[in-house]
Amino acid sequence: MNASQDQLLRYGVLGPVEVLRGDTTLELGPRQRRVLLTRLLIEDGRPVSLGEICRDLWQGSQPPGVVSSVRAHISRLRSVLDPMRQGRSQILTNGPAGYALKVPREARDTVLFDESVTRAREAVSRGQLEVAREELDAGLSLWRGEALGEATEHAFAAREVTRLNHAQQDAKELQAAILIKLGDVSRAISIAESLTVSVPLREDAWALLMRALYGAGRSVEALQQYESFRAMLARELGLDPSPGLRDLHTAILRHDTAVLGDPRMVRSTTLLSTGLGSIAEPLVGRAEETAHLAATLQAAATARTQWAVLTGERGTGKTRLLDEMAVQAEAAGFAVTRISGNPALTDVHSIGQVCPITQLLDDLRQSDTPSQDGVDEEPLTVLLRELGQEPTLCVIDDLDWTPPEFHTLLRQLTVSLRDVPVAVVCALQNADDSVTGGLLADLARHGATWIHLEPLVVADVAELLTARGEDATAEDAALLHRRCEGNPFILGELLKLPPGRRTGPAARVPVSINRIVQARLAELPTEVRAVLASAAADGESLDIDLLAGVHSMSRERLLPLLDVAVTARVLTWDADADEPTTGSYRFLEMYREIVLSTLTPSSRQLLHAALARELTRRGNAEPAWLARHLRAAGPMASAAELAAASRHQDAGSALVSIPTARRLIPGLRENGSVDL
Repeated sequence: MNASQDQLLRYGVLGPVEVLRGDTTLELGPRQRRVLLTRLLIEDGRPVSLGEICRDLWQGSQPPGVVSSVRAHISRLRSVLDPMRQGRSQILTNGPAGYALKVPREARDTVLFDESVTRAREAVSRGQLEVAREELDAGLSLWRGEALGEATEHAFAAREVTRLNHAQQDAKELQAAILIKLGDVSRAISIAESLTVSVPLREDAWALLMRALYGAGRSVEALQQYESFRAMLARELGLDPSPGLRDLHTAILRHDTAVLGDPRMVRSTTLLSTGLGSIAEPLVGRAEETAHLAATLQAAATARTQWAVLTGERGTGKTRLLDEMAVQAEAAGFAVTRISGNPALTDVHSIGQVCPITQLLDDLRQSDTPSQDGVDEEPLTVLLRELGQEPTLCVIDDLDWTPPEFHTLLRQLTVSLRDVPVAVVCALQNADDSVTGGLLADLARHGATWIHLEPLVVADVAELLTARGEDATAEDAALLHRRCEGNPFILGELLKLPPGRRTGPAARVPVSINRIVQARLAELPTEVRAVLASAAADGESLDIDLLAGVHSMSRERLLPLLDVAVTARVLTWDADADEPTTGSYRFLEMYREIVLSTLTPSSRQLLHAALARELTRRGNAEPAWLARHLRAAGPMASAAELAAASRHQDAGSALVSIPTARRLIPGLRENGSVDL
């Protein structure tokens, strides 16, 4: 009975949480119970402990009897979801690890949405635009409002809300691009306009709107939209539009009829058809990695198929190393094909992600002739035939951005592609990513070469400075290494500055780094940005308890917000060497400077005052720490707080005396008031 009944239930979180049995919407009860259901749903069947549920639902301020309340909500949910059960429920289960909601994948609207978008991308790759449009219409129709509904205010929902919102935006952009290609520009304009309102800093949405307006014969309005976006970008972030959007603007000015583009032709800007050009800086600190890749090419040249996996965080030089390998391959007579799974790295802008299978096949084919006998062939068959033509290097950058069907194709290739002169190099950020886990496991079983790029060391920085002909000391190299933390991309941007502006009191943040981090900050939820601002005001290393106190939230609510910032690469997590599950959060030196630069002087003073207030309340802060925040707070520190700090005794010594407070805060009177 339970199994058949479970199949009848459908769960929705793309809007207010709901459960339907057939066409009937079930009554789930009060708000807290609906949030509890959402909490269990987003875990995808994984158990959640009772303590974690209590903390997540009440976000640190748990009332008396909270455990009994949760158990009562669980009991009521079981009655609604599994009313005919006999014995233990098979839907809402309980075990040693906690409570779990067992929901079939096909019963969740988030899964149905993701699958519709995947099928749409596959249809686009085959040129079936009408099919893709229908799939996207079906998927987007599942959205009934804001993702996760009432749970959006809770910290546990932040990551899933961000993921779903980005997926919806991607789907709408692809939908608009397809409509443009199909000639339905009126609907494309409506979708693009809504995107520019909901995500105003997302450039792809503005590019789509410009294309759609031009396609509707409204070129003047298209140019006006460009100017609106350009002005907003300069005002909000101090940035200019990307070269791609500027090229689109120029194309509209010239009435270039190719301005509408083609959703099927999303290609990487790093394709080697135009050559690599000269490489300005010498490659340092990568001798071992270069040797491994050279050995991979040599083995492939003897008709032994080779696979390699290159991992490393953004900016560690994966693309640069692949450039060097491509040069070596071309010199050795290899054909070189290169694609990227990252939609941000395309030479046709504002088109949603297209399956990289199309990119790979397009780049391998020597002509545009159709498949044999005019019959569409399986992608695997075509790839095997094309790859066997001549020695070939296939470079797949940003593998972690590619869709699941591409991983499936590559897994098939690991079995079918044998004893041909082919080397396939896959580059990605994180080899532990569950999305690519199955593919990477197959590659490991087939003897793939694994290369991980670590940050550069001080000696590498010194070598690069010497190669540039700079008269730099060992101390100069060490200071520069500390500022870039061994990241080759950041190091390269710092080296574009005059030596006196790279480190020390006169140091500047390179414009490129500033723009990248500003854009990342703009994408973060408001609550995350607020926590980052307080953290930046305090220092490079984050004091979790201090931040939790300043923002009146529990550690359990704060930590997921910090994890969002780590995912966005604004914060860094340093794991302890002896115990990887523990560690600390911190800013990269320049990233902290960028966060502080977004604050007005008065808002910074208010933050320092709030930090000083919390340190005073804790009563165990170092005097210099508290004094620094009081000094930076200036007139924003209240007189009462200063007086309380001066009276507080720690082991018999005042943390901040009234005379000290007078020196720190000009205008402080004997009665504790402040002249402003």
